[in-house]
Amino acid sequence: MNREAVGRRYDGVLMQRARERSWVVLHEIRQRLRPGIGEDEAKAVAGEIFLRHGVERLWHPPIIRIGANTTLTYRQRSNPDVRLGEEDICFIDLGLVFDGHEGDVGDTFAIGAAPRYAACAEAARTLFGEVAGAWRNQGLSGRALYGFAAERAQAMGWRFNHAIKGHRLGDYPHAVHKAGDLGTLEDTPSAGLWVLEIQIAHPTEPFGAFYEDLLGEDPGR
Repeated sequence: MNREAVGRRYDGVLMQRARERSWVVLHEIRQRLRPGIGEDEAKAVAGEIFLRHGVERLWHPPIIRIGANTTLTYRQRSNPDVRLGEEDICFIDLGLVFDGHEGDVGDTFAIGAAPRYAACAEAARTLFGEVAGAWRNQGLSGRALYGFAAERAQAMGWRFNHAIKGHRLGDYPHAVHKAGDLGTLEDTPSAGLWVLEIQIAHPTEPFGAFYEDLLGEDPGR
């Protein structure tokens, strides 16, 4: 099976545009998150912003995690009682469709004067940059990229979530072409088709960070 197959409508320029527009939406959602908000309320805010930006559809529901819920993967259910504190951490994970092409972006933010949370969020971005750099400069396979990510996370003092393995994107729906995760790919992934996902957590405390972006020639945001 061709793990990098795409549909007849696929256009690399539109893929990059979907990525860029997704980042704009994500940062607008972040600006609307205030202490006291819960995850369901935050998702309702996201829905309003999706309409304003002309999102065609969602290829996965928005995921917004707050506080201790930031250690959970996308398949795990959040504690619904958690609300954003004055000094806190949260992440946003979006799967949006623009012009028939899929965007998938995620980032973590510290709220208030919270240096340990800010350090965690920055560590996820830094780790993403190092892994993406290894892809660009060394041509590592998808499997090797995640081995490298786990080693670097440990060296940086963070617990790496091995359940997160990255995945394909494409013209909607990419699922008709999907054949395994990035972390199981034995070849070097092509630009513009694979999402690199990074999730880390504090080794002893209940908080973590998430960052994802499309592997491409320009570095992640």
